Amino acid sequence: MDGFAAVDFGLAREVLQRGIAALFLVAFVSSLNQFRPLLGEHGLLPAPALLQWASTSKARGRMLQPTLFRHISYTDRRLAMLCWAGIVIAALLVAGVPQMAPPWVPMVCFLLLWFGYMSISSIGQTFYGFGWEMLLLEAGFLAAFLGSRDQPPPTVVIVLFWWLVFRLEFGAGMIKIRGGREWRDLTALTYHHETQPMPGPLSRQAHLLPRWFHKAEVVGNHFAQLVVPFFLFAPLLSFWIPGPVPLIIGAAAGAIVIVTQLWLILTGNFAWLNWATVVIAFSAIGLPANAAGEGALPLYWIVITSAIGILYLVVSWPALHNLFARRQLMNASFNRWQLANAYGAFGTVTKERVEIVIEGTLDEDPDAAIWREYEFKGKPGDVRRVPRQFAPYHLRLDWLMWFLPLGRSLDDWFTMLLARLLQADAPTLALLRVDPFEGRRPRWVRAVSYRYRFAAREPRRREGVVWVRDRRREVVGAAELR
Repeated sequence: MDGFAAVDFGLAREVLQRGIAALFLVAFVSSLNQFRPLLGEHGLLPAPALLQWASTSKARGRMLQPTLFRHISYTDRRLAMLCWAGIVIAALLVAGVPQMAPPWVPMVCFLLLWFGYMSISSIGQTFYGFGWEMLLLEAGFLAAFLGSRDQPPPTVVIVLFWWLVFRLEFGAGMIKIRGGREWRDLTALTYHHETQPMPGPLSRQAHLLPRWFHKAEVVGNHFAQLVVPFFLFAPLLSFWIPGPVPLIIGAAAGAIVIVTQLWLILTGNFAWLNWATVVIAFSAIGLPANAAGEGALPLYWIVITSAIGILYLVVSWPALHNLFARRQLMNASFNRWQLANAYGAFGTVTKERVEIVIEGTLDEDPDAAIWREYEFKGKPGDVRRVPRQFAPYHLRLDWLMWFLPLGRSLDDWFTMLLARLLQADAPTLALLRVDPFEGRRPRWVRAVSYRYRFAAREPRRREGVVWVRDRRREVVGAAELR
């Protein structure tokens, strides 16, 4: 590192800019495909109703994060236009086109992505209530100040990315240590591969690994999240310690974070959380470079990036305090712009997988009816179906279905989902993998809970099943359209 310019982090800047832009592209595609049936004018939780509620008083308005739709009225068409604009800008950044211009050009592009996606997530309610939404927004904001290809990245921005990785990893580690006993007695991953929200194609194989391996996984997780993050800042020692050692230590720390995240990618479906962590962890990968021949940072760019550094010093205090607070918050934002957030996930691990299965029938008498199941794209249903890999794409309805059995009562969106199925609403049915009635309206629908477990090796070989399940109870009795 060399003063204002992080001359050794040119490759890191390339990965950060293109990788974060690629994740924005995925996020906008996900919103284009899912926002309207979930949250649009005729969605399960209509965003226009939320905006109308917020407009009735200033106090309510301040409860929303900044959104473009506070200034222009929401329509599904405008939402689609915003998504397409985000897709185009993100694709240009992935191709590296704006990065060939002066540094203010990629800055404007990333800030447009940041505010555009914030405009969507701010009105996304429970369907956008995930920690990786604010992670993407914060990463996009910081990426705006990485500069152009003909200049080295600013040191202060690279350091801010390390601070982001630190909060993400160390925060998650502290949440686990303070959370369920299973993280302290090393049994958490004995359950997690089976009970995680959306298993992947290799989750069953991971679950069937020996118990000693699962304990080693937990130990490795604690090391990667509670020890390694401190070494991300090692390259700062290069100001006082000559040679490549500080860079090597920082790169090793980043590599450990990346490897642990790749294991999570192989064994689960956590939308873009793990992919985003891999991308931003590349900020620690420095390669010794000759500063000669590198373009100098313009004075105005040094002023702008230094101001961003000062801003972060101010807004980071709540997040820093939260890391060591007794009542640590998980996935919390301390300001309306979602900068310097607190992160963390899976402070506790569920020991049992309960799935709510929605069934319908065309028969008039529900007591004597033949019931057929609706199939979701990602969550378990058919016991013979191998889970698919969807991440970094985010199946929002499937994720909310996993949370449903954990609540004390059914959410409003689920009641509306049943109504949409009774109507055979085409946009809603498009969110599913299988409509057993091929577009026809069912006479009745109901919801039944099952306990799911991964099949052992012998039942898998003998019967071809991936899951075994047993029926628990009727969550929602036979309901008809009135």
